[in-house]
Amino acid sequence: MSATAELPYFIKPSRPLSPDQKRVVYAEARSAILGTLGDEADEQVKMVTINCLLKTYIPYFYWVGFYLVRGENQLVVGPYQGTLGCLYIQFGRGVCGTVAETGETKIVDDTHALIQGKEHIACDPNSRSEIVLPVRRKDGSLLGVFDVDSTLPGSFDEVDASALEELLTEVFSN
Repeated sequence: MSATAELPYFIKPSRPLSPDQKRVVYAEARSAILGTLGDEADEQVKMVTINCLLKTYIPYFYWVGFYLVRGENQLVVGPYQGTLGCLYIQFGRGVCGTVAETGETKIVDDTHALIQGKEHIACDPNSRSEIVLPVRRKDGSLLGVFDVDSTLPGSFDEVDASALEELLTEVFSN
């Protein structure tokens, strides 16, 4: 893909927030997500609700979604909102595959600075930064990874990591 592309008509460009603003929108989104889900047990319902409400509340979320474990070492695209995502990702390949392999959250300030095809898989040239987190079930098994992209470099930080780790743990591990 080229390094730039016109944003699709149905996508708004990312808008940055300060750390304090982030804390406010994450608290509002968390409340909406937990209030909507209640005691919901279905993983797919949880994923689509998280995607919808986070993308609604957080203005720098350009692409938001899940990649789910398939087999021993592969991720397959799961529920998401945004432009077309990668269909399959091998563990250890790109940011999502690396997070699936290591089980550690990864923040990338500039996806265009990574080696394409190895360190990053460019599904959409408008994605400039991202955060990817492992998602575990209550039994500790890896459900998949949660991936969020922004059209701006440097959108994600420890505020995002902490809020998203807490939310994903509360929804999928409790």
